[in-house]
This record gives sequence, C-alpha cells and structure tokens, in this order.
Amino acid sequence: MSSDDLGVVAALHDPVRRAVYEYVISQGRDVGRNEAAEAVGVQRTLAAFHLDKLVEAGLLESGFKRLGEKTGPGSGRPAKVYRRAPGEWQVSVPARDYRTLALVLAEAVDLLGGEDRAEEAARRAGGRIAERVAPDESLEETLRQRGYEPYAQEGRLRLRNCPFHVLAEAQPLLVCSMNLSLCRGLLEGLGQDPERARLDPRPGECCVSLSINNEN
Repeated sequence: MSSDDLGVVAALHDPVRRAVYEYVISQGRDVGRNEAAEAVGVQRTLAAFHLDKLVEAGLLESGFKRLGEKTGPGSGRPAKVYRRAPGEWQVSVPARDYRTLALVLAEAVDLLGGEDRAEEAARRAGGRIAERVAPDESLEETLRQRGYEPYAQEGRLRLRNCPFHVLAEAQPLLVCSMNLSLCRGLLEGLGQDPERARLDPRPGECCVSLSINNEN
C-alpha cells in the first residue's frame, strides 16, 4: 500500500467530499461546479473546494468547457468541469498483491488454451454470487455492490466501470468472455434469462450490458 493509496482514503473520508465524488463519477461526463453543488445540496464554493481537493488526490481530473448551448461572442468564459480520473487504487493492511497473481493466472490460462474452462469457472462463480444475494435485492444493486456502476440507457443496463480493468487491458478477449460468463451465471442463479447479458463494449466502460426488461 503506497502513500498515494492512503491519500485517496483520506480524500474520501469527508462525507460531503465523498458525495461530490460519487455524483461526478455516476454521470459519465463532465460536471460543472454549479451542478455538483445542487446535486449534493451545498454551496458552490464548498463544492468547488471539494472538487479541487479530489483533483489533488488524483481521483478526478479537471478541464474547461463551455456549458450550455450559447457559443461565440458574449457566451462567457469556459467553466471549470470535472470527470473521473484514470487509474485505480487499492488499500489493504497489511499490503497484499492479488493483482500480480491474477495477471499471472490470466496469462497462464491464455498460454494453455484454457478459455473454455475459464468461462465455465466464471459462470459457476456468478452462480455462487447469486446464492448470496438477499431476496429483496435488485439486480442493479447487486451489480453496484460488485463495482460495475450500472445505469439505465435505451432499454439496457449498462456498466460504467469494469471491476477487472487491469486484467482486461492485459488479456481483453479472455477477461471479457469470462466477465460475460460471470454475469450470465449470476442471472441464471437468480432465476433470470442469462441471455440478457451480452458483449456490448463501449470506450471507457465495461464490455457487458444487460437488457432491462428480461429480453435479449
């Protein structure tokens, strides 16, 4: 665990700052100071303070953009906007390095040609996740708890975050197929149509999406 990781934990300790961060990352687009302030119910100056602290911590990145439809002379200065920063942080005490082993295992599966077995194992893992889901818990909440950051769009439940991002960058075909199998195993374990899940890659998002109305 590095000092940068500890800094991230400290940056999110404040409840208002955490609310600001969660709002920005949930939008999947640039967010201005006024919008963030209104969303979490604080003054603009306080929202700006927390947004800039999140940039300092490396959790957000900032830029400038004209907000609204008016352009050209008289449209005013570009506003400061914020978005999720690339990268990820892990905190454990004592320090652990599961990432390196996971990368090694993914490479071994690829070298041995074990993709089919890996997909079968991922589907079983999805079923085991389903066994731990509370009866009143929605699919969206289950996915949220697993780090997928689901959101509804055009009849599909899209996943803003890939929980396996580092592995997916190293072994995209293997990890995306396993991710799809895991999601289908989860649906199957919940008594739902596993074909609701399909590969649907988008830049910067998870490679899987799910139909909302239990239709393919």
